[in-house]
Amino acid sequence: MIGAILCGGYGKRLKPLTDNVPKPLLEIKNGYTILDKQILQFKYAGVNRVVLLCGHLHEKIQERFGEKWNGVEINYLIEDEPRGTLYAINNLMENFDSDNYIIRNGDVVCDANIKEIIEEHKNQMIMYITPLVSPYGIAELSEKKIIGFKEKPVLNHYLNAGIYIISKELKTLISKYKEGSIEDLIFPEIARSGLMNYYKEDVFWQSVDSIKDLKRVNDEYSNKEDKPWGYEKTIVLTDKYLTKELYLMKNEGTSHHKHSKKDETMHITSGEVLIKFDDKEVSVKKNKTIRIEPCTPHKILALENTILQEYSTPHPNDTIRIKDKYDR
Repeated sequence: MIGAILCGGYGKRLKPLTDNVPKPLLEIKNGYTILDKQILQFKYAGVNRVVLLCGHLHEKIQERFGEKWNGVEINYLIEDEPRGTLYAINNLMENFDSDNYIIRNGDVVCDANIKEIIEEHKNQMIMYITPLVSPYGIAELSEKKIIGFKEKPVLNHYLNAGIYIISKELKTLISKYKEGSIEDLIFPEIARSGLMNYYKEDVFWQSVDSIKDLKRVNDEYSNKEDKPWGYEKTIVLTDKYLTKELYLMKNEGTSHHKHSKKDETMHITSGEVLIKFDDKEVSVKKNKTIRIEPCTPHKILALENTILQEYSTPHPNDTIRIKDKYDR
């Protein structure tokens, strides 16, 4: 499978930030860009060849990533002028042969489980969708009265989240149009034909289209660090205790590790994990807790997409990796 990232837009609503920096190279946090995260997500999902579909300020992207970056082979297709997503994807399929292509928009920051999307790709196309959050607060009505308000609620609708897999079999259909929007011209036809499945996961998702969007991403990452298996977010750190939120993607797990000082209790808020000790394995389900004493080697494996709260003594950097399957 070949990965591809659409990163040729001008980012006009992000000016002046995008005058000299292409939108995918805007920083999520210091030294860590949107494109860094996206390529690493591909890598940890087993996609080791990525094509960057570039345009505006493409030389900046090539300068950063070169031909190989963090063990991922990087290729480039460069447009001299914007011709739409259909042109870019036709260009991809003409120049790089593969049974399947996983394609994503270069301005989306999200924690979706890419490996699971690949696993669930059984039809000619699968699309990751995310719940639509109202940009406004809404009034609740009953019998001519306003009885309450909800601030920016999640609505019963879903968005194209900007990540999808298309199979080689769709090449003829896609090539019907040389330019324009694949979202407008092709996706409705694939959907009507019954060939489009979906993958649904409610995790952090943000399309970076404005300064306000970028600020939301920067705020999200002010206390968050991406991991090959998900993320780790510091909620509270004092001289007495530490609280973290961990997200572990299904079938992914931490390194085999231990803490020399940290005494931790884990509370599973959603999902289920298997904690592997040297002498036993313990399944921990939603709403259950487990304590792990200092100097106890263990590994956490997620049986489902899982959120857990970790409460511990205040030693944020006290992790000794014994064995790690990830090439970090």
